Amino acid sequence: MLTKKYGWSSTEAPCSCDFVAPKIIQLLYTLGVSNVLDVGCGNGVLCDLIQRSGFTVTGAEPDKEGCELASRTYPNITFHHVGVCDSPACIIESTPDGFDCVVSTEVIEHLFSPQLLPVFASNVLIPSGYLVLSTPYHGFVKNLMLSLFDHWDAHHTVLWEGGHIKFWSRKTLMQLLEQNGFKVVSFHGVGRIPYLWKSMIIVAKKV
Repeated sequence: MLTKKYGWSSTEAPCSCDFVAPKIIQLLYTLGVSNVLDVGCGNGVLCDLIQRSGFTVTGAEPDKEGCELASRTYPNITFHHVGVCDSPACIIESTPDGFDCVVSTEVIEHLFSPQLLPVFASNVLIPSGYLVLSTPYHGFVKNLMLSLFDHWDAHHTVLWEGGHIKFWSRKTLMQLLEQNGFKVVSFHGVGRIPYLWKSMIIVAKKV
């Protein structure tokens, strides 16, 4: 992460949850998975939604305050104070059979070393397990609109402590995953109209 403290202080869902979470839940049903790890789970809202949708879920969050907030709010879910820069040993110890799916929403754009995320996921997944990853979408049309309407300053979030430092296209995110032990199986745009999507979701399978 860019900063040790992300700033979690509320139990409210992040704004991205409105358009990312429904698609994540739909994909989990489609993939037929059962045991899910949410990496970078923040205040635990998505973990709660995943559990209430009928899946077994565990959370991992590097921000101590966020992890403590999640644990207090959702005491029936296990949360680990662990990030992708850390060893997943405590997670592996508590779930030795591994997870059949890792979910990580709106996290990878905050990482200096984004390859750590798929490596971390691979270490806790069963063979042929899935990684479901979301991040803000960037493509030619959206980038052009940001330029025409002078929205780059707001979009780059340079004044946000712990904000976005990586800006992903479909091509670059697929390349990252395929270089780190995954095969991409599907792509989904969410939020707003096609090619101006707010975020994209990529499903990849461990190989």
